[in-house]
Amino acid sequence: MRARYGTFALGASALLLAGSLMAHGNVTPQPVDTSALPDITPNNDTWVTKNPYRADPKVYETAQKIGESAYGQNCARCHGLEAISGGIAPDLRYLDKGEDGDEWFINRYHHGSARDGKVYMPPEGEILGQKAGWAIRSWLDKVHQD
Repeated sequence: MRARYGTFALGASALLLAGSLMAHGNVTPQPVDTSALPDITPNNDTWVTKNPYRADPKVYETAQKIGESAYGQNCARCHGLEAISGGIAPDLRYLDKGEDGDEWFINRYHHGSARDGKVYMPPEGEILGQKAGWAIRSWLDKVHQD
């Protein structure tokens, strides 16, 4: 009986350690190639509050593909693979879909989130750019859960 509990404890410890290592890995933002996406009007530096790629189905599909890759490289360490959170950060599959969640998303993406001097999410906007943010948002619409 003791051997079973010992094996269980060892396995549980290994899982916790593995989760810690993955969650606290290299957090250097990875560049996102958004050259296949049209520029945002009036310009890429003027931040908009609604996803500009949603209006054109072909562009939206391209944005979703780019966004899936960008999310995996830059967001998954905290928000989870396939946007399924493991508890470190919010599960983004439940973010309001469409325009209802756009403004909240782009504000967090652009400015990050901090409380009481603790950074919960670093600002990614100036590093990765607005086009990458809207591509990620497009992909999150695709994996949305009710």
